[in-house]
Amino acid sequence: MGCAGSSQTKGDGTIKKIRKPKPWKNPQPLTKTQLMQMRDEFWDTAPHYGGQKEIWDALRAASEADLTLAQAIVDSAGIIVQSADLTICYDERGAKYELPHYVLSEPTNLIRDG
Repeated sequence: MGCAGSSQTKGDGTIKKIRKPKPWKNPQPLTKTQLMQMRDEFWDTAPHYGGQKEIWDALRAASEADLTLAQAIVDSAGIIVQSADLTICYDERGAKYELPHYVLSEPTNLIRDG
């Protein structure tokens, strides 16, 4: 079930490297506690929208790791990265996984708790 875009490698044979997401701003300032709650809710419900639980688990681990470890997790799980910031990925079967910015990085208007 391959298609032209279903390969981890670019035309020159190099693997697409993960990068940090661009800075973003939430419509309403969030506390760290609120951000963590939003992330937990996303990860708890994400597998219900399709795809494999193992891939969701790998994406969660990658989103919480530094870039080097995240790259290793994505590569070993066979995840095809379409957007280098991990917002759009696919598994080897072609299932799409979309990650919101709030699970990948903190907003610029984050309110520090305490």
